[in-house]
Amino acid sequence: MSDPYETTEEHLERLLGRALNSFDLPDAAVERLESALAHSTSLHSSHHSAGLHRETFKHVFLLSDGSSLTLWELAHNAGRDGTTRHELYTEAAEVRLAASRLPRAGGFGWAPGDTDGRDPEGGEAQLDADLEILAALMATRPATAPRIFIPDNSADHARRVLRRAENADRPGPDAGLRLASAVAHQITQAFGRQCSVEGRDAGFTLYEHAFLLRDGCEVSLWEVEHTATPDGRHMCEVYGTERAAREAMELRARVR
Repeated sequence: MSDPYETTEEHLERLLGRALNSFDLPDAAVERLESALAHSTSLHSSHHSAGLHRETFKHVFLLSDGSSLTLWELAHNAGRDGTTRHELYTEAAEVRLAASRLPRAGGFGWAPGDTDGRDPEGGEAQLDADLEILAALMATRPATAPRIFIPDNSADHARRVLRRAENADRPGPDAGLRLASAVAHQITQAFGRQCSVEGRDAGFTLYEHAFLLRDGCEVSLWEVEHTATPDGRHMCEVYGTERAAREAMELRARVR
């Protein structure tokens, strides 16, 4: 994983160069890393099953001002082509959340060859399963426990969520302006399911990004991550209400 002969600058350049989401790292963190003097890499966790694998690495950098900064790297082969992909995060909670989103065998999620218990020949059983999926997409989630907000550069997190949204009807500039006063946030997975859309496997996940604002108000962004795209690529959409997000999922998964 780590070349003992590479410099810290080379190591950092390699990390940022291979990470699919390096553009999503906080600008302040990337700027601080420019002064890195030394680094240390260690394997934090590893999971292998049914041809799927994921590893989490902890990269600690010593900066010129005497402080340190940690990058968490998630490496996995959960993509369609089975090649190893890399993602970078600045918080342990973020990399744990990203790992939880990955398909996995033997539990919730999808593995090659899965049919979700449906008749692979299609027919009435397939239609019933698809209708069940649509009902689940539109279902109201059960009551949740009291929120636990975490003060962690929340305004920047809101900015990044809005920036990665690809839907034309995403929250506008007014939402971004209001969320600039966020002082804490909480991320919750509200829904997750694999299904078949027009004969192709597609995954849907719904996240609530709840923000506590400086004036004491709470505002949520609802993020839909799915692969119900013509080429199967991963897509993010963001909505201002849970209902709008679930309606968007229902539209994407509609039986045609």
